[in-house]
Amino acid sequence: MQDDKLKKQLQSRHVRMIALGGMIGTGIFKGSADTVGMAGPGVIFSYLFAGLLLLVVMGAMAEMAIVYRGHDMNQLIEKALGSRYAFITGWLYVILWLVVCVIEVIAAGSFLQYWFTSAPLWALSLICALGIILLNSFSVKLYGEIEFWFAGLKIVVIIAFILLGAAILFGIIPGDGPAPRLHNFTDFVPNGWGAIFSTLLIVMFSYGGSELIGLTITEMKDAEKALPGIVKGVMVRVILFYTLPILVICGLIPWDHISQSGSPFVQVFETAGMNGASHVVNFVLITAVLSAANSGIYGSTRMMHSLAASGVAPQSLKRVTKRGVPYVSLSISALVLLLGTYLAYLEPDKIFTYLMAIPGFAVSIIWVSICLAQLKLRRTYPNQPYFKLWGFPYLTLLVIIGLVISFITLLISPENRLSSIVCIVMVAVLALMSFAVKKLKTK
Repeated sequence: MQDDKLKKQLQSRHVRMIALGGMIGTGIFKGSADTVGMAGPGVIFSYLFAGLLLLVVMGAMAEMAIVYRGHDMNQLIEKALGSRYAFITGWLYVILWLVVCVIEVIAAGSFLQYWFTSAPLWALSLICALGIILLNSFSVKLYGEIEFWFAGLKIVVIIAFILLGAAILFGIIPGDGPAPRLHNFTDFVPNGWGAIFSTLLIVMFSYGGSELIGLTITEMKDAEKALPGIVKGVMVRVILFYTLPILVICGLIPWDHISQSGSPFVQVFETAGMNGASHVVNFVLITAVLSAANSGIYGSTRMMHSLAASGVAPQSLKRVTKRGVPYVSLSISALVLLLGTYLAYLEPDKIFTYLMAIPGFAVSIIWVSICLAQLKLRRTYPNQPYFKLWGFPYLTLLVIIGLVISFITLLISPENRLSSIVCIVMVAVLALMSFAVKKLKTK
């Protein structure tokens, strides 16, 4: 009989890079153009605020994982809040990552158009989608190794961008014209503080991916010992990798001159007259967003496996190959990814904007659920973990309140009306399905 269990082949270095790979993708390389265009340089406050919320969320999840060994993120939510609630969050998380995968391959296709200007977006996105599906059909160890180098490449290019951009900004390296220095920061909050708050939806999408650590637990060696260090290290790096590049971009290009097509990273080098470097950066950006799509396929397939293991999804989703790959879940993810490229064919100019908002809503719900789970479970821990989130329960409650306020504000915002309707319908359908599934499970 085929073993349905996942294999513990991921090392801590793999998990660290998988989390970074999920977080550092389209949100910074392409989405930063949208956030800066909405709020100007002051958008870094939105990134810092979301980063602090994420730090608490990740700390809460690491703490629970140490106490309840072998439980992944959704199993922890189920233990605290019940199977019906976990059904909703689990499938919401699957949808989140499938949408993210579509966004990432479409972004990769748009970056390829920098070179293949006459090629249609859908065709380039389809090529990227097929490559990602192939990568995920191999063992989790190979996936972890590939993601390790993919994410490492992203980090290298961001560090190089920060150093080179800062050098051009202050005239250490000559650019195309006089060094701008701090002139572009004189109007730091051009559209008011309300605009900064309105960018939270895209920022939440950008930071979404950190929860992948909560799914790697079942395939990670010595997860309980390694988790606290991974959480702390990832958080510091992500906050730096978002805020510093945005400051460089805003310093070199006036906030209202940043192009909404392509990547502001490439635009910076073109503005500085370094077209050769822009080609290199564009190549790295393609590998970067494909890395995030790679993490997305991992997240969706492992969550489907977790739901099947919990008895609230078809048992076929639990089946794995000899290499430990949940092949039925991968097939469903592949089908959705191919459907996404078809949507790019139908609406090449609007598809990216339509999809960007959905993961932001889903991430908000997942983060609140993790905090609620910690709030519920902390009092009943069978043993005390060596790592505890500080400031409990006040800090956890503050984060929940902050996330709920942000979620409600974004939900009623006129700019997000279409996305809000889609998300409300999606959650309502999952809630109705949870009643039917629970009845089936109890029979």
